[in-house]
Amino acid sequence: MNTATLSSRPLWAYLQLIRPANIVTAWADVLAGFAASGCAVSPSTSNLIPLAWLLIASTGLYGGGIIFNDVFDAELDAVERPERPIPSGRASRMGASILGSLLLSTGILAASQVTWLSATLACGIAAAAILYDAYSKHHPIFGPLNMGVCRGGNLLLGVSAISPMVSNYWFLALIPIVYIAAITTLSRGEVHGGHGSTGITALLLIGIVLAGLLGLGLLKSYHLFLALPFVVLLAARVLLPFLKALGEPTPEKIRIAVRAGVLSLIVLDATIAAGFASLPYGLLVLSLLPISMALSQIFAVT
Repeated sequence: MNTATLSSRPLWAYLQLIRPANIVTAWADVLAGFAASGCAVSPSTSNLIPLAWLLIASTGLYGGGIIFNDVFDAELDAVERPERPIPSGRASRMGASILGSLLLSTGILAASQVTWLSATLACGIAAAAILYDAYSKHHPIFGPLNMGVCRGGNLLLGVSAISPMVSNYWFLALIPIVYIAAITTLSRGEVHGGHGSTGITALLLIGIVLAGLLGLGLLKSYHLFLALPFVVLLAARVLLPFLKALGEPTPEKIRIAVRAGVLSLIVLDATIAAGFASLPYGLLVLSLLPISMALSQIFAVT
């Protein structure tokens, strides 16, 4: 059965709303945070069960948040992206709202099975996602930061497998916050094209992220030499399309750069995972990249 046939089916439309390729990148956040907590160094049944709950939580929180993005953007998408499930009529706004609410609730409930701090973080992520979807996304500064907070919180959700470690490594959330801010800043030109100033800002933010990843080598628990290959891979995957978008800020070039940036979140997380755990664990996280890339050929990323 081809994609065109599937796309006409209601269930397929709701699956498109969740953006499965992006969900896989959210799993990578949790796996990276799990490595920072120390649990990945010597995994056992006792800590793999919390990891499973946290992955479920991340799926619900990200899926619910991204569905509400389409719910709140329904009128705008009717003009700019009429092919999306809601404006095309293949999914109803009410149905999407119900599904989004169920996913967010599932995310919070799953996180509560781990620790009270996990549940608190999940509530914060859900609130930040709704705030972004409903209000802040169109603000040039607060919007990118708000989206970054969602991803930073998702990383800390993985760290919360061992609650005390969150207070030790809270600053790790700053890395995805800045990274997502770069992508979100650039993505503003996906429909009508961008400006040179936004492209330069996005590149500067990516530079800060790369410097931050190298700076983690100052931590005794972080092995920079294990993370270096991943840093190089991240730079190669992101900088080239970003530079092309800066040189020619057309909607197509920007969309390609944003897609590369979103999928490369997995490489970012693999970098953190390898440094805190091991090279094999980093490669395990990186193995999510081809899965996400394959899904991105079927489902929209942005």
